[in-house]
Amino acid sequence: MHTLQSWQQQGQYFSYRGNNIFYVEQGEGIPIVLLHGYPTASFDWTYIWDELLPNHKLLAPDFLGFGFSDKPKNHHYSIIEQADIIVALLKEKQISRFHLVVHDYAVSVAQELMSRIIYNKNPGYELLSVCLLNGGLIPELHRPVLVQKLLISPLGPLIGKLFNKKRFAKSFSQVFAPNKIPSQKEMDDFWALIQYNNGQVIIHKLLHYIADRKENRNRWVNVLVNPPMPVRLINGLQDPVSGKHLVDGYRLLVKIPNVVEIPDSGHYPQIENPAAVLAAIKGLIDG
Repeated sequence: MHTLQSWQQQGQYFSYRGNNIFYVEQGEGIPIVLLHGYPTASFDWTYIWDELLPNHKLLAPDFLGFGFSDKPKNHHYSIIEQADIIVALLKEKQISRFHLVVHDYAVSVAQELMSRIIYNKNPGYELLSVCLLNGGLIPELHRPVLVQKLLISPLGPLIGKLFNKKRFAKSFSQVFAPNKIPSQKEMDDFWALIQYNNGQVIIHKLLHYIADRKENRNRWVNVLVNPPMPVRLINGLQDPVSGKHLVDGYRLLVKIPNVVEIPDSGHYPQIENPAAVLAAIKGLIDG
């Protein structure tokens, strides 16, 4: 298991339009790109990182505004830009063919990357497969928790300024299965990632992805119906945000749904049941 300090020390930075984007890259072989959720960071993947390393190059960035990446205050954060950043990083690393594993916030980035393949025909990269972990794939099925509703309201900037570790831990615990709530040390690490570069001040801005999902709903949802690459939904069913109700909606939408349900997990299955998530990812990528 990696510590937060060792994860940061293993990382590197690349510059995108004047902002530094943190990423960790390790291993050799066919690349797997792992993209994290809101409000955490690439450190989420350390629970399955070492087990994925054999036979694969792993690349895990922190999105702009998250983790150890820059967090500009006067910035309009969008899913489209985050996708552009990932494409720029891939070009920098000379990666054109890769597997994609995404969680929460990043499912929308994946949908944008998939749509560019379908609609642009030649975006300069090839998705070998996509694993989608608990996320708002279908906007009308996304159920934000109370603190998210407050952060996207006119009170958002004030809520962000008042946000502290205690409030974060209370709200964050709600998205985990009752018997899988992170330890105090894990909560401390998650909060440290948010607080890095004074990130709690812009935490409300990062929630613009909810509006992005509604605006791009048809394009992003349509790519799921009959995708041109293997896609697997890996879902912690006890997630109040994107749990069983999301799985039910996904099965109705997708022509040939490939779903792995994890009954004992909530919103962060890679943390709550890493063995099950690892098996599901390997089953698609290596199977």
